[in-house]
Amino acid sequence: MAKRRIEGLRVLLTGSSSGIGFCLAKQLTQSGAHVLATARRLDRLQRLAEQTQGGPGKLTILAGDLTCHEHRQRLVDWCLEHWNSLDVLVNNAGAGAIGPFEHAGGDRLRRVMEIDFFAPAELTRLCIPLLKAGKRPAVLNIGSVLAHRAVPNKSEYCAAKFALRGWAESIRVELAPIGIEVLMVSPSTTRSEFFDSLVDTPAGAKSPSVSSMSPERVAQLAIGVLVKSKREAVLSLTGKALVAMGRWFPSLTDRILAKTL
Repeated sequence: MAKRRIEGLRVLLTGSSSGIGFCLAKQLTQSGAHVLATARRLDRLQRLAEQTQGGPGKLTILAGDLTCHEHRQRLVDWCLEHWNSLDVLVNNAGAGAIGPFEHAGGDRLRRVMEIDFFAPAELTRLCIPLLKAGKRPAVLNIGSVLAHRAVPNKSEYCAAKFALRGWAESIRVELAPIGIEVLMVSPSTTRSEFFDSLVDTPAGAKSPSVSSMSPERVAQLAIGVLVKSKREAVLSLTGKALVAMGRWFPSLTDRILAKTL
């Protein structure tokens, strides 16, 4: 299959105010894409808009809470009014939590699931009619290596990412006959503000990690997945090793992970 051209693509990108989403927005517009970027923090979106001025692509910002149906509808209405269709939906917005499941309240699980799973799933449902009319349309989900192998003290985040991956596998088959691709990128720990906005998590909570990747590099690799229409990609060597260990030596992996507690 021929590579997808980024130039001229009409992209709806969530979670654009920092980290991977911020870098994706910059790199996509620098490559000539037209991006509708959304996130909760208007000041960060305005900073993004300033940094993307004068590029070959065009960036528009629309602030709001993705867990709110009304905001999701506003995004779809904007795409319909200004583009009349959509080429790529990037489900990037997400939140995490750290701590033992036993000690957390039920609200932590619900909030993480709402942000990381229900919001992107429902936004995708709304966008399907627009994607049907798009140019080589695709849904690109920014998942996690923890959608392949869960680790302790991140049960809510792992559950949400597992759900996102399972849902993506299902709709990939459903949408293939109408020409909509469903792609997934699974990064490991990314050096971003992700750990500064954890849900219902004590300040200063840490998560052990063997290595990390810059958000710029994750964004670059994610765009490569989009260009090549790659079904799914685990991005780091340590992530691939964790997935392989969990698949072939699950009990050993459990014992190793238990030592991180």
